Amino acid sequence: MPQVLEFKLPDLGEGLTEAEIVRWLVEVGDVVAIDQPVVEVETAKAMVEVPCPYGGVVTARFGEEGTELPVGAPLLTVAVGSTEGDLPGDLSGKGAAGAESSGNVLVGYGTGAPAARRRRVRPEAISAAAGPATEPAAVPVMAPAPAPGPVPAPVPDEASGPVAVVSPLVRRLARQHDLDLRQLTGSGRDGLILRSDVEFAIKAAANGTARTAVAPPVPVPVSPSASGPAPVSASAAGERIPLRGVRGAVADKLARSRREIPDATCWVDADATELMAARAAMNGAGGPTAGPKVSVLALLARICTAALARFPELNSTVDLEAREIVRLPAVHLGFAAQTERGLVVPVVRDAQSRNAESIGAEIGRLTEAARTGTLTPADLTGGTFTLNNYGVFGVDGSTPIINHPEAAMLGVGRIVPKPWVHRGELAVRQVVQLSLTFDHRVCDGGTAGGFLRYVADCVEQPALLLRTL
Repeated sequence: MPQVLEFKLPDLGEGLTEAEIVRWLVEVGDVVAIDQPVVEVETAKAMVEVPCPYGGVVTARFGEEGTELPVGAPLLTVAVGSTEGDLPGDLSGKGAAGAESSGNVLVGYGTGAPAARRRRVRPEAISAAAGPATEPAAVPVMAPAPAPGPVPAPVPDEASGPVAVVSPLVRRLARQHDLDLRQLTGSGRDGLILRSDVEFAIKAAANGTARTAVAPPVPVPVSPSASGPAPVSASAAGERIPLRGVRGAVADKLARSRREIPDATCWVDADATELMAARAAMNGAGGPTAGPKVSVLALLARICTAALARFPELNSTVDLEAREIVRLPAVHLGFAAQTERGLVVPVVRDAQSRNAESIGAEIGRLTEAARTGTLTPADLTGGTFTLNNYGVFGVDGSTPIINHPEAAMLGVGRIVPKPWVHRGELAVRQVVQLSLTFDHRVCDGGTAGGFLRYVADCVEQPALLLRTL
């Protein structure tokens, strides 16, 4: 007889504890092969496809699209045949080998077995072939997700009475901190307890204060008139957009950067005319057999690696627990990229050992992956210094927020013709504004100013880079 195996949301690495279901790739009754992607999820780092380590027939799915699940929560169940012929067409995908699994976690890691041709099996065939499975912790979704409706009613806590909680993440977070959810009043719709309510109570307990209930939004009275609209409460006004996924991760990181890092910003205008001429010469040399064109961003990235070699204080991080500054041996250069899913910062590994052409090629690859949503968590983590080209938005200057836990970020404005004094005479030159935001704990203004001045000098006189090539 076949057996029904439960596949749970695996550990996605990089310290991630939850993921949101973006799109189901299979339905109940579909035949899946070992390592076939079954669901697309979005974490705080990237969007990834999760392959199922079992081959067989999908008997149940857990969670609708848009649902956030913790690591270890059930994703689906698969009826796996233990002997050939137990299920139509040997659904196990492996003959009589039994219930095996590949052990893979994400697409792109481990083996790459080809996806099975999509087949459907009648539900009655599944129930007839497979025995009873262990009841999972979540309620299975036995059909495609229904159309959006009203907010679901709170799930009762059988052990302690009704509690206005829907999300399993909220319940788990409360358990981990020994927090009694019955003592809280949620700020969500109809008193629903949200994750922010639990986190607020945890912080209050850590500060030694009482676990005060979080009051729901107070309606704002509006005096009705004979011809005016009906009263509107504060909670009903405006559109509410959840801070989760990539947007939530960006919000958390920026807020943490502002809380923890005593940052300062310095800036300078630079004449980029010679840099633009050098780029034109590079891209015009070699004829049709030349390699890919070098971008301005790639040249600026190469200038940054040369500057960091002179001022390594800015390629560091602060260990708060040990009260130490950690200078990092390699430059993993992040660059800000705006996508439809929000701001992401892909990382060029070991940028200090690459030339401008190599850096440009890697930036191109990562940018394309960002646009298509195929960046992996490894592509978005481990940066030591960030380059932010906000000139593409048509602005001249900005004060960047440091990408925590890094120590600095270089911002680059647009390069535009401006009047400039060149060799004692007024001329029209290509001018750019450069701004450096740095962690004042790792260095003083003299070091930051020296770094920025060296970058500006290389922009104005690209030949200075020849010393480091």
